[in-house]
Amino acid sequence: SRSFLYTVLDDAHRPYKVYLHRLGEKQDADVLVHHEKDDAVYCAVSLSRSRRFIFIDLHAKTTSEVRYVPADRPEARPRLVARRRAGIEYGVDHAGDHFFVTHNERATNFKIVRAPLASPGRKHWRTVVAHRHDVLIEGVELFADHLVVHERQRGLPHISIRDHAGKAGFRIGFREQAYDVGPGRNPIFDTDKLRFTYTSLVTPASVYEYDMRSRRRVLLKRTPVLGGYQPSKYRTERIWAPGPGGEVPISLVYRRGTRRNGRNPLLLSGYGSYGLSRDPTFSSVRLSLIDRGVVFAIAHIRGGSELGRRWYEHGKFLRKKNTFVDFIACAEHLIRRRYTSPPHLAITGGSAGGLLMGAVLNMRPELFGVVLAAVPFVDILNTMLDPTLPLTVTEYDEWGNPADPRYYRYIKSYGPYENVRPQAYPKMLVTAGLNDPRVGFWEPAKWVARLRDVKTDDNELLLKTEMGSGHFGASGRYNMFKEIAFEYAYLLTRLGVEPGAPPDVR
Repeated sequence: SRSFLYTVLDDAHRPYKVYLHRLGEKQDADVLVHHEKDDAVYCAVSLSRSRRFIFIDLHAKTTSEVRYVPADRPEARPRLVARRRAGIEYGVDHAGDHFFVTHNERATNFKIVRAPLASPGRKHWRTVVAHRHDVLIEGVELFADHLVVHERQRGLPHISIRDHAGKAGFRIGFREQAYDVGPGRNPIFDTDKLRFTYTSLVTPASVYEYDMRSRRRVLLKRTPVLGGYQPSKYRTERIWAPGPGGEVPISLVYRRGTRRNGRNPLLLSGYGSYGLSRDPTFSSVRLSLIDRGVVFAIAHIRGGSELGRRWYEHGKFLRKKNTFVDFIACAEHLIRRRYTSPPHLAITGGSAGGLLMGAVLNMRPELFGVVLAAVPFVDILNTMLDPTLPLTVTEYDEWGNPADPRYYRYIKSYGPYENVRPQAYPKMLVTAGLNDPRVGFWEPAKWVARLRDVKTDDNELLLKTEMGSGHFGASGRYNMFKEIAFEYAYLLTRLGVEPGAPPDVR
């Protein structure tokens, strides 16, 4: 309560220094605790749930290092847990007489070890939860008597509860075919109660409290949905599309009674980068589409981590094209199963998901009827060649450095801007933000200009630039709703959906 640690940013908006400030003293007297000189590494500060240690987390995309100080002596010299090694990630927490380390050294999907507080280095690591080829460890929550592991198997997240030795484990069960579950707010260390948040494409975000001894759960709160929402009117399911790298999961939601006749308007969403899993979560505004007969689908393609760390690694660097062929395979499967057909199929993705849109359009434009590309990362080659831009250097671990001829040639072979060619493209709405620090507004602008110059069709191609927005759209709830309403109106009219209110609210 007498001092705190904080980070400061460099010119590229990278947290690169950690300072100690004592309350009541001038900022000029603040002590530099750590200066990170590697341009690819970010600094962060966190407190263990036990409140005994402060961790200084130093992390790049695929490499990390952790230092620590006692929380009651923040002025102490930070001690190292384990020196960084290229391609090795680890995180640290504390309980009892041990640090618990989650790492991926010779463990692609991560494992959990523990080490004594006095000697936390690698040679003292002892396995608590072993590596499993079919289960990805995504996070750990430590309590006085419990080890909670957030893990993923067959595309679905799970919560596993064990003791500190890793034994006596069990999972909390969930019934829906496709869902998302994650940690809630759990600030108390010495407790048997675990809070987690559950949601699905038909279930609004719900906070549960779970007794880890009695295994009983209590629903504390569910996000209200105005307008008389009835989950029983909707159906969610998980199907699998055959792909060149194995089956690809697809999550779907639609109104009950929807027939697979090949004429349903369908919106297929995708991302597939950075190892981020695109989980099936609830959206009240999406009901506006579904109630008008639109089927909504998520393609869980390579580049994300839905099927484990290898699912991610097989969708990056010199394997990035796997992301695109997986998305195309999902679209083809939905058409083959008669959920929709090309004229009724709309696709959407933003940022790196916008790169996905650009790539699949160049590869298979005839497969899609309408496209919504939000702040799309479509000039990847030129952006990655400019290390002065924010994020470029840290992105080398995702796309590769095009200063290396191998990566230059590969990125150029799929880059949306470079691969626009004379052919027919579907109807398109492209958005940009003038103040976007991640994807410069010039990227979608020059891509649209090239498309207009080269494409052979007369389909509309709209570029909508928000003059006051950044990467995540306009600020303010109502401005956000206006943006969504514009995009939904575009999708519905171009898909040929009858204007007016949904049948249930007319």
